[in-house]
Amino acid sequence: MVKNDIELIKRGTEEIIPEELFIEKLKKSEAEDAPLTVKAGFDPTAPDIHLGHTVLLRKMKHFQDMGHRVVFLIGDFTGMIGDPTGKSETRKRLTREEVLENAETYKKQVFKILDPEKTVIEFNSKWCSGMHFADVLELTSRYNVARMLERDDFSKRFKGGKSISILEFMYPLVQGYDSVALKADVELGGTDQKFNLLVGRDLQREYGQTPQTIITLPLLVGLDGVQKMSKSLNNYIGIDEAPQEIFGKVMSISDELMFKYYELVTDIPFEKISEMKDGIENGSHHPRDIKVNLAKNICSQFYDDDTAEKALLDFNQIFVKKDIPDDIPEFQVPAEEIKDGKIWIIKLMTLGNLASSNGEARRLITGGGVSIDGNKITDPDQEVEAAEGIIKVGKRRFLKLKF
Repeated sequence: MVKNDIELIKRGTEEIIPEELFIEKLKKSEAEDAPLTVKAGFDPTAPDIHLGHTVLLRKMKHFQDMGHRVVFLIGDFTGMIGDPTGKSETRKRLTREEVLENAETYKKQVFKILDPEKTVIEFNSKWCSGMHFADVLELTSRYNVARMLERDDFSKRFKGGKSISILEFMYPLVQGYDSVALKADVELGGTDQKFNLLVGRDLQREYGQTPQTIITLPLLVGLDGVQKMSKSLNNYIGIDEAPQEIFGKVMSISDELMFKYYELVTDIPFEKISEMKDGIENGSHHPRDIKVNLAKNICSQFYDDDTAEKALLDFNQIFVKKDIPDDIPEFQVPAEEIKDGKIWIIKLMTLGNLASSNGEARRLITGGGVSIDGNKITDPDQEVEAAEGIIKVGKRRFLKLKF
C-alpha cells in the first residue's frame, strides 16, 4: 500500500525538479495505489560504503517505507567508464574484475539500511553490455555537444585546454539511459550529480517516456570539516567499520558539523534538533552530550543499541580514563609469515585488518598513528619482534598479538 509523507521526503533535500510534477506523481500513486519506480545509482569504484552514501540510501529507505519500488542500481558498466564529475583531468578506469569485486561488497553492505525484501538490485551492464554499435550511435544522436559542454567540469577543462575524452561524454549519456531502461519515475543523487540526472530527464523525453523527477541531496562533509566525505581523502566513516571506530570518528567531528549530520543521517525531528541547538546556546546542554547521542544513533543504525552503548563505554575508557579496553580482540599471527623471529610491520597490519592496504599502512605509520606496547613505530620498513603485545593503530583500534 502506498502512503506518502511529503515532509519526510523533503527532509534534507537540496532540490526537487520539477517539484510540481513530483507532487502530482505522489498524489496519483497514492490515489491509484501504484508505487513509483525510484532509482539511485552507485558506481562501485571503491569497496566500502561510507556514511556519505547513506544520505541517499536513507532517502531510498523513506520511499520504501511509503510503499514505492526502490531500485538500487549498481553501475558496473558505468564504473568502467569512470564518472568525470568534479574531475579536473581524465580519471583512471577500473577493470571489470575490480568493479565486480567492489559491487559484491556493496550488495552486502546496503542491507544495513535498505529492506532486502523490498529492494530491487539491478546492474546497468544488463542493458548496456548487449548494445550494438548502432544502438550507441542512436543514443549519441539524442544529445548534443553544446549541452554537454554546459557541464561545469567539462566547461572548465575545455576552456583550460585540458583533455576531455569522448568516453567521458558517454558517462552522463549512459547514466541517463539507465533511467530510460528502468522507466524511472524519480531519480535520487547528490548535488554534484545534477547534470547527469537532468540528462536522464532529457533522454526519457527523447525516447517517448514521461521525464523523471530528480531529487538532489547535499554532499556530506567529511571528518576534516571541509571536503565531501571520501575514502580517497581518508575523511570517511565506513558503515562496515567496527562500532568503536564509528563511534570514535563521529566524536571527532566539530560541534558545528554535528548538526548537519543530525539532519542528514538521522531521523531525529528537526524540532528536537533545534531544541539541542538552543540548549547549547543557553548552556542547558553540553555539546559533548549532544555529540555522544549522535554517535550512539549512528552506531545503532549499523549495529544495535547495546553495541552502541558498549562503544560509548570503550570510548570513555580510552579517552576519559586514558586506559586500554578490556576486551581487545586477539590475532594469531600465521607462523609462515615470521622470518628469523620477526615480521614486517606493514604485513602485520594488513594481516590483522588494521589497514586495508600496504599504502594505508604506510600512511598510518608515517602519520605517527601506530605503536606496539606504547612504543611508536616510525619506519614503515621496520621488522618487529614476533613477541606477544598490543598493537595500537590510531586512537581507537587495538589488537592483542599472539605468536
